[in-house]
Amino acid sequence: MSTETFEFQVEARQLLQLMIHSIYSNKDVFLRELVSNASDALDKLRLAALRDEAQDADVSDPHIEIETDAEARTLTVRDNGIGMSRDEVADLIGTIANSGTAKFLEQLKQTDDLAGAENLIGRFGVGFYSSFMVADEVTLVTRRAGETHGTSWSSRGEGTYTLGTVEDAPQGTAITLHLKPADPENQLHDYTSPWKIREIVKRYSDFITWPIRMAAPAVSANTTDAADADEPAEAPAPETLNSMKALWARSRDEVKSEEYHELYKHISHDWNDPLETIRLQAEGTFEYQALLFIPAHAPHDLFTQGYKRGVQLYVKRVFIMDDCEALLPSYLRFVKGVVDAQDLSLNVSREILQQDRHIQLMHRRLAKKVLSSVKDMRGSAPERYATFWREFGSVLKEGLVTDSENREALLAVSSFATTHDSAEPTTLAQYVERMKDGQDDIYFMTGESREAIENSPHMEAFRARGIEVLLLTDPVDEVWTDTVGEYQGKRLRSVAKGEIDADAGDEPAESREKRDEEYAPLLAWMKERLGEDVKDVRLSSRLTVSPACLVSDAHDLTPALENLYRAMGQEVPRARRILELNPEHTLVKSLDQAFKGKPEDDTALTETAELLHGLAALAEGGRPKEPARFVQLLADRMERALQAE
Repeated sequence: MSTETFEFQVEARQLLQLMIHSIYSNKDVFLRELVSNASDALDKLRLAALRDEAQDADVSDPHIEIETDAEARTLTVRDNGIGMSRDEVADLIGTIANSGTAKFLEQLKQTDDLAGAENLIGRFGVGFYSSFMVADEVTLVTRRAGETHGTSWSSRGEGTYTLGTVEDAPQGTAITLHLKPADPENQLHDYTSPWKIREIVKRYSDFITWPIRMAAPAVSANTTDAADADEPAEAPAPETLNSMKALWARSRDEVKSEEYHELYKHISHDWNDPLETIRLQAEGTFEYQALLFIPAHAPHDLFTQGYKRGVQLYVKRVFIMDDCEALLPSYLRFVKGVVDAQDLSLNVSREILQQDRHIQLMHRRLAKKVLSSVKDMRGSAPERYATFWREFGSVLKEGLVTDSENREALLAVSSFATTHDSAEPTTLAQYVERMKDGQDDIYFMTGESREAIENSPHMEAFRARGIEVLLLTDPVDEVWTDTVGEYQGKRLRSVAKGEIDADAGDEPAESREKRDEEYAPLLAWMKERLGEDVKDVRLSSRLTVSPACLVSDAHDLTPALENLYRAMGQEVPRARRILELNPEHTLVKSLDQAFKGKPEDDTALTETAELLHGLAALAEGGRPKEPARFVQLLADRMERALQAE
């Protein structure tokens, strides 16, 4: 074997060190890179054979083989794929040494962010050179299919590398790593350990098309029993490490539902079968396949800050990352699965993914596919849809705030509790179909529970007139109703905000004007006495039973929304509420009569106004401004009432 020695340029040494120490914090990925390269070589051989371009090539048993020697501390990754000629070794493997290094470093200096640096590095064959993270020396022997001579390449990653000619090299490529000593504290594991090799292959390369075999660990000759020296050793059969079951690449007819369920359990660590399995295959200029799953139950930490969302990303069946957040919007963070792209680089980072045009296209397509599947589920499997909405409706509604592009699709798959039916939720489309003649708005109310909303004084007039109201109990409901604003030209209106004439349709205008004039002095006095506690005091058209209620102005934040923003760390000014009085209630009528017969500074009148305001706060689940004072005033009134008897 004749060899030639070449020197790395100074810039090349710097670049090599940069790649070895800066690209991967997880050193296990070196094996992923080598296996991926081997898989690509086998793919190319298969394609060449189909085109009759690989004369005299051996295509009888395409495979990848991993061999370890604990005593010699070597790891070899071998394939019988297309192989490389000497020129290809110089051009491809030697790229880092003699092709554009100076230009690369110049671009690197102009790149401030790590994502841009990694993107540049990815163009320079970093996969092969990641071997130097775990090895002191790397040796490559390769022969291109159909050629008679092979080529060797060797380097210690320092000042020089060698290129040589090999007469009897087998078809394909073998890369031997002379491993560094194990250092677990620095994530440098013992890569001669069979269990470690199994773990890495299972994690990163389980779905590679070709079999990945591990030969039995090499045994040194001096450890062989002398008594068996004359007997031929029977080598154990190599172990196939990967399943090769890329379910997303097989037609639906070839895969049993049990196989899908097992894959889901493997990637999600869930004991239950998925609620829905979603397949997608995109062809054209950018090809990818997706196999997604909707779980049957929401994880307990779905709304916690540290929740790991995203699906697994593969490139040509090579595992890239576990939780690829860039592929699905946050409101679909419960979706699990696999996306396998054909044209992405193996060296993509999370930062690069956020900016990649292909990833953005996949993001849009996958979101639409999931929403379309949920819509189909609602029509064809209402029981499963009911389970889905119960488990994930609250998180899906986040998309109504954040995803304007898919808002119509999200509204189409959303359903809400309603006063129309105590058991069955409704869609907005169904609500619109049931709207009364002359009703222009879709009414809703937010609250902590259905019971609390139904018992709210704000609901009285709507209940009395049989007007349907949506009952919204998730925190996000406070936000999306304001963001969406309308549906099919119908305004979304809270029954607890603004002025609503729910029961005024049958009352003559003259009668209302006379009543407003009659109560005007009392309302003005109460507004003055309550001061900063109220924005206004007015007569109510939404009350039929209760004496008073508090409402927010049409464009003000509700107390619940204020609390939500504060919980998120955002300080917002506290909005003053409007106190509405029921002019038909005995208490309000008596207060008006007392006001007309007593001086405006009467203490009892002022206390009654305070009590009425506190009762309105309690009725909606709030609390009086000064609970202790409220209790004292109420106790005094009760005592006087009993004494009067």
